[in-house]
Amino acid sequence: MKVTTYIARFLKEKGIDTVFELQGGMITRIVDELSREGGFNIVSMHHEQAAAFAADAYGRIKNKPGIALATSGPGATNLITGIGGCYFDSVPAIFITGQVNLNEQKGEKATRQIGFQETDIVSIVRPITKAAYAVTKANDIPKIFEEAWEIAMQGRPGPVLIDIPMNLQKDEISTSESKVSLTDNTKTNSGDSIQLFIEDLNFALQKSKKPLVLVGHGVRLANATNDFIEFIEKHQLPVVCSLLGTDAIQYNHPNRIGFIGTYGNRWANYALGTCDLLLVLGSRLDLRQTGSDIESFQKDKIIFHIDIDQAELNSRFNDCKILNANITEFLSLANENGHSENKKSDWFNEIEHIRQQMPDIKELSNIKGINPNSFIHLLSQRSKAARAFTTDVGNNQMWTAQSIELTAEQRFLSSGGMGAMGYSLPASIGASFALDKAPVVCIAGDGGFQINIQELQTIRRNNLPIKIVILNNHCLGMIRQFQDAYFDSCYQSTVDGYSAPDFEKVAKAYEIDAFTISSPEDIEAGLVRLWEKPLEPFLLNVSMDIHTNVYPKMMFGSPITEMEPKI
Repeated sequence: MKVTTYIARFLKEKGIDTVFELQGGMITRIVDELSREGGFNIVSMHHEQAAAFAADAYGRIKNKPGIALATSGPGATNLITGIGGCYFDSVPAIFITGQVNLNEQKGEKATRQIGFQETDIVSIVRPITKAAYAVTKANDIPKIFEEAWEIAMQGRPGPVLIDIPMNLQKDEISTSESKVSLTDNTKTNSGDSIQLFIEDLNFALQKSKKPLVLVGHGVRLANATNDFIEFIEKHQLPVVCSLLGTDAIQYNHPNRIGFIGTYGNRWANYALGTCDLLLVLGSRLDLRQTGSDIESFQKDKIIFHIDIDQAELNSRFNDCKILNANITEFLSLANENGHSENKKSDWFNEIEHIRQQMPDIKELSNIKGINPNSFIHLLSQRSKAARAFTTDVGNNQMWTAQSIELTAEQRFLSSGGMGAMGYSLPASIGASFALDKAPVVCIAGDGGFQINIQELQTIRRNNLPIKIVILNNHCLGMIRQFQDAYFDSCYQSTVDGYSAPDFEKVAKAYEIDAFTISSPEDIEAGLVRLWEKPLEPFLLNVSMDIHTNVYPKMMFGSPITEMEPKI
């Protein structure tokens, strides 16, 4: 069997029906074989970064590796931001790069380059992948692909890169012994340790007056959302969400409190800061979640922390009660052995009192024009047909996390650890393909949207029902707000030296219908237009005042409960 034939059939056997690529000389043979084999959506993007972001979203939805291909040199290096995003956000992915012929590679020579576009991508990406392979023998291909798949999926998921020289892609290989079975080297606690942890937790829950659960992306990664909901309902526990844990629990669930962190809901941060017992499920307790005042955060509370990655446990905090385990295994045993508690009504009421004092839609009550939090609520309510929402990075991401009303069936995808602007548009493409071309809402800011604006053509060519919503504050808003606070409102490169086109005209140039909302009075008409043709792409340009801030915001160096503006 030819190497390229093996690759195509390997992917098909693993249930992969979509690959993302930007054609180039060193992957031509692979792309050609995928086309001849048939049964694949071969999605040609207009930038390799966008292909990587699309593969990221596909992997999140399918919970199996997303696949992106790129040629050597600039094609491979353009994947790097997307590879890093998969690594930091624990997304399974396999990136396949073409490389120059073996006889054109410099090897150990001191020269910088021999082959045209020769680049040692494997050495470059090793720190941000779970594994990276530089193929030197065609017969190694089957073993490498089987290993790559297992490594990407086992333990804490992540990306793998396989770099294949052009001359090896045409070679004939034997596949008779291609199957491998890797030992999962993820070190986790035994069932007995989990049981002891559960007993300790149950005892603490009985004594606690203000318990709280922080849910992160790890619950989704473990396919444990149903077990998670059963657990919190059984114990009647209030739940706050990390950014990537936003879709672990639906908006209208009675136990859901809200979104936490630097720009979290004020009442959710209050609950996080003042609880006496915190159970962390599949989240890292990073700086943007807890603030820098660790002593204040940990004071008067006991923290139970569960994660599949040992390195994330007690990495910033000391004395947490930790369990290195798969969330699914923990929740399964906990639901068998736990016992129901009466709902702690006083605690729920205390949190609700804070919410009523300053709900999200009142944080910007004096803003001119469109209130972004109110708009996100309305957008959510009108977008029940959407199977997923994607966001970019910046103000749009925070307004959405603060106010989005997700149903149990809807997904929320965003760039977390990498924080990559330009993520939302290509991610919406990957998500829509993963969902059999179902409608997806793509939310972006005007700055981030311009980074991968070229993918409007990919949407149009594939006729994807992606509803693009640009929260257009005519600047790089999050940094502009930072400049107000720390740089005497010197707006270099956020307002001064920054501009954006007429997005409505741009969309129509790509043959995508569009509408601009300029005032609150236009919102109803805009949302009607957005969903007038549910299976067609549409762009909604929401023009906002340039000084629209994101509030509340954690005060630097202060406890998580102290947010500006103060109330």
